[in-house]
Amino acid sequence: MAEITSQILNLLKAIGKYRWHAVIIAWVVALAGWLVVYKLPNQYEASARVYVDTQSILKPLLSGMTMLPNLEQQVLFMRRTLISRPNVERVVREVDLDVKATDAKEMTKLVDDMMANIKIGGTERDDIYTISYTGSSAREGKDVVQAFLTIFVEGSFGGKKQDSEKAVQFIDDQIRSYEERLAAAENTLKEFKIRHIGMLPSEGADYGTRMVATNEGLNQARLELAEAEQARNAIRRQISGGGSSAGGTRPAPIFIDPELDERIATVNKTLDTLRTQYTEQHPDIVANRRLLEQLRERRAEAAKNTKPSMDPGANYSPMLQQLTVQLSDAEARVASLQARVAEYSGRVGRLRGQGEQVPEIEAQLSRLNRDYEVNRENYQKLVASRESAKLSGDLSSATDMLTFRVIDPPTAPEIPSGPNRLQLFSLVFVAALLIGLAGAFLLSQLRPTFLSQATLREVTGLPILGSVSMNWTAEQTVLRKRRLLALAASVLLLFGIYGAGIATIMVRPTL
Repeated sequence: MAEITSQILNLLKAIGKYRWHAVIIAWVVALAGWLVVYKLPNQYEASARVYVDTQSILKPLLSGMTMLPNLEQQVLFMRRTLISRPNVERVVREVDLDVKATDAKEMTKLVDDMMANIKIGGTERDDIYTISYTGSSAREGKDVVQAFLTIFVEGSFGGKKQDSEKAVQFIDDQIRSYEERLAAAENTLKEFKIRHIGMLPSEGADYGTRMVATNEGLNQARLELAEAEQARNAIRRQISGGGSSAGGTRPAPIFIDPELDERIATVNKTLDTLRTQYTEQHPDIVANRRLLEQLRERRAEAAKNTKPSMDPGANYSPMLQQLTVQLSDAEARVASLQARVAEYSGRVGRLRGQGEQVPEIEAQLSRLNRDYEVNRENYQKLVASRESAKLSGDLSSATDMLTFRVIDPPTAPEIPSGPNRLQLFSLVFVAALLIGLAGAFLLSQLRPTFLSQATLREVTGLPILGSVSMNWTAEQTVLRKRRLLALAASVLLLFGIYGAGIATIMVRPTL
């Protein structure tokens, strides 16, 4: 402990030896620092607070009809990109700060200084944002904050509308492209169907389905033909078996009656009806035409073979006439069924002959239809998306999805916010004192002297036999006291100037 105390005393003695140097250094540093503090330009901080309302009643109403943007994310993006170089350069030009710059280097410095002095704060939870700027004048601070506030508000709407217009333009380009694809696909599909007409599936039925259906139709027609032939043969047997008389002679020919003419008229009427619906090769038309010819032949034969008879009842047999009519009907049905069997047989033959081509054609048709449906579906989706994008753009321009309410508008402050001269004045004073002491200590180290016997003994390692004390004369004592008083007066004067400066700053903060 004694050693530490001794070292401290030696340090103070060394500094005291150069006390006038310390006072001079302190004066020089203090005066220079205070002059710089007084010369510092005033700083004026202007700020504005704005509330962003992202809760619009249109969001739930139009959620299924249009594409609503994420408003919270949009506001957050605007907040983070507000202090960007393009925006800052725009503000510099708007508030006429660019007139101070004579070249690109000075313009860059202006932009960098503004980017350092502009600040935006706030919380996404409360949706309240604060824009503040520290400038060299009150009007400059107000204008800059107002300019950034305008960019913050207009950027949200302008960017949203611009994005919507770009989206609509892009979708229009895609729609035109898909229209060309659809036209090309339709032409290809049409040419393919024309080129392979008769070999394409009808009503969704492929080759296998048509082959099975045709075979089933052929089998059914054959079965019905067999049944009709059996019925016809049975009627023939009845006519052959019941036509002989008791005397073993055949009956006379049947007279022509109006019933045969009526049947011919009915068949003609049926043919006229069928011809309006089918072609001449249709099985029903072929069968009815054949029946009409048979009926006409029967009428002609009956007219030729009719002979007068002495017995008026010999040529009249109601049962035989009825069987004859039934036989004619059976013959017509057999002919119709034969034509149907022939038609189905032809279809089966054609389908079997096309067994290698039709599946490949159907596969190509499926690919063409699939490509066409994909293009048509994408086209319809793009049309719906375009309408939704247009509605979004109209919604953005016609309504306020984002509501900005300025809580505190920017104003020109009357009192500067900086620099803090009171604090800087005190810091300069403390720094001057410390620098003066440090200068005296540095001089004591550059020009060291032995201030005590102990120090001399420690450095030389030799024993100290004695010391000679200083004997001051009266004149020297008076001079020494005057020097001490002058030193104290200079220090007190330094403190006095510091106090006066503090008082001046407190009275007139706008210096």
